[in-house]
Amino acid sequence: MAGGATARVHPGRRKANPMLTRNGKPRLGPLNLQQLEELREKTPQKKNKARISREIARRQALQAV
Repeated sequence: MAGGATARVHPGRRKANPMLTRNGKPRLGPLNLQQLEELREKTPQKKNKARISREIARRQALQAV
């Protein structure tokens, strides 16, 4: 039982990526409009592009008010 396929990591040593949610979706909150535009251009999936576009539109609406 010495060597497994993956090494076990102590929970205290585990660190999540702050730019991703638990299930791997990107967090859009900490990004600014320029970063969101770049991310939308790089993203291959239409589903994610729509999500980013909605976030951009929401932020532009907040700035206009």
